[in-house]
Amino acid sequence: ALLALSWHEKNNYELNCYHYNAVINACAMAGMWMRAVELCSVMAENSVELDTITFSAGISACERASRWEKALQLFNVMMQNEVESDTIVFSAAISSCEKGCKWEKALWLFRTMARDAVESNVITFNAAISACEKAGEWE
Repeated sequence: ALLALSWHEKNNYELNCYHYNAVINACAMAGMWMRAVELCSVMAENSVELDTITFSAGISACERASRWEKALQLFNVMMQNEVESDTIVFSAAISSCEKGCKWEKALWLFRTMARDAVESNVITFNAAISACEKAGEWE
């Protein structure tokens, strides 16, 4: 995926968010969180719109690598740019906080999700509960 993206860039093909999103998602699946985050920056530098899928894949890449700080940075960029969030984005961000034992941040995200009327699911609830459990905050 990275080679294909590089080839298209070198041959001056106009790339859009769908091209980048596919590669960011592939990087996330391959455990290449730094490359996924870097590609988000490349998109912004090239004036390619970052959408919900972009942020979802980037945050998920960070979550899988237990990089909660980077996951929350991407989440904050998403919010600052007023990109619509969804259950997957919030669940990945909450899961990253759970892995980083950051229960307060996980609960803040959970409350933000409710405030923004984003539907939660079993994954979201489990990640929030697990974050509290790992920190001994069961009450």
